[in-house]
Amino acid sequence: MTIPQDILDRCDTLFLDRDGVVNVWLPGDYVKNWSEFSFNPGFLDFIGQYSRHFRHIIIVTNQRGVGRGLMTESDLEDIHARMLSAIAESGGRIDRIYVCTAVSGSDPMRKPGKGMALQAMRDFPDITMQRSLMIGDQPSDRQFAENCGMEFLLWE
Repeated sequence: MTIPQDILDRCDTLFLDRDGVVNVWLPGDYVKNWSEFSFNPGFLDFIGQYSRHFRHIIIVTNQRGVGRGLMTESDLEDIHARMLSAIAESGGRIDRIYVCTAVSGSDPMRKPGKGMALQAMRDFPDITMQRSLMIGDQPSDRQFAENCGMEFLLWE
């Protein structure tokens, strides 16, 4: 995937969905452990290339499988630790991962709600939504970007 230059010129923060962007999405299932995780083709090259451009790179991910008891928070932390290590080994970086494990779609932290973006703005006060880009693969990712007032690109 290539980010158009005009968007690169406007944006200094990159928000990424996890399942379907960073890793292969398992329709009807959840990535419950590291053995089920596989990077999307091209993602490691993508993150290595764009890590030099963005001031902040943040993953925002709904992980309902934890809330449903199909995996533990420890399982999720292990997946993320290994994922971050592999990204770093490939020359990329992720500055923070925000997770919503809520089962209820009305939870304000759950995408497309703005909760994870607002938390990122509290943790990184220099983030502005007008200078942020969200890359996702689902309608809820696009709606999250619209709700936050940020640019959106569909992962392809």
